[in-house]
Amino acid sequence: MDRIAVLIPCYNEEKTIEKVVNDTKAALPEATIYVYDNNSHDHTVELAAKSGAIIRYERKQGKGNVIRRMFREIDAQCYIMIDGDDTYPLEYARAMADKVLDEGADMVVGDRLSSTYYQENKRPFHNMGNSLVKSSINILFHSEIQDIMTGYRAFSYSFVKSFPVLSKGFEIETEMTIHAVFNNLQVDNVVVNYRDRPEGSESKLNTYTDGIKVLNTILKMFRQYKPLAFFCALAVLLTILAVGFFIPVFIGYLETGMVDKFPTLIVCGFVELAAVQSIFAGLILHNLGEQERRNFELKLIEIQDKLIQ
Repeated sequence: MDRIAVLIPCYNEEKTIEKVVNDTKAALPEATIYVYDNNSHDHTVELAAKSGAIIRYERKQGKGNVIRRMFREIDAQCYIMIDGDDTYPLEYARAMADKVLDEGADMVVGDRLSSTYYQENKRPFHNMGNSLVKSSINILFHSEIQDIMTGYRAFSYSFVKSFPVLSKGFEIETEMTIHAVFNNLQVDNVVVNYRDRPEGSESKLNTYTDGIKVLNTILKMFRQYKPLAFFCALAVLLTILAVGFFIPVFIGYLETGMVDKFPTLIVCGFVELAAVQSIFAGLILHNLGEQERRNFELKLIEIQDKLIQ
């Protein structure tokens, strides 16, 4: 088992990967550096190998698929994950590793948004998207994570081996954050400087399509992790809809003593019935979720025992 494993997912990063590996070796000389190539068709692999990194592969396209492979294959007391695009200075890696190894953190977030991100990043919709995602998760899950979408993170062995990777693409950072917050894991923030990609290096993140996927992931995981709140909110919306359609029917009844819009009344009844069913669905899923959380805690104990042994 490695003491510190540095995980670098890569797709066509020939312009920066050599520098990232060399900077990693300078910052964490005792670390084992793994570059996971995701079907690059440039010289990323050759340059990373030349710099001394261990090369491994994931053929299924997507950052989530790469991280799934990494977490399955690598055993380490501390994991540092960083992008291969040279946007994150490695000088912060030691402080992040120390929080995992010495302070018991389960996940350390490299917080770009509190430093230079908004000045360095040249894509305004990315800035807006990061703020929207951060606010959404912190409100829905009552957390204080400062940067949700950062690719610069440190993890404990317990986090990596208990985290079920479901996302295939860039939604993975959102999934990691919600998993940690919901399961009451220790999450720390380290403010890091951010620099935009060098000229000729292109981001693989699509502002619109990947942004929609991230927002969909937030909604899906809110439904999964907080079903009672989700389905009660749905019940309220359905009730408002039912009342909205019922009011004209009721006014007509008061004026004429007859129900002229009987089909509308029937629809109102079915909509309100759906609202009641939503509440019961939320209660059932909430109880199942509580059982799942108890099972997760037992799994964490098993993983920790394995690490000690």
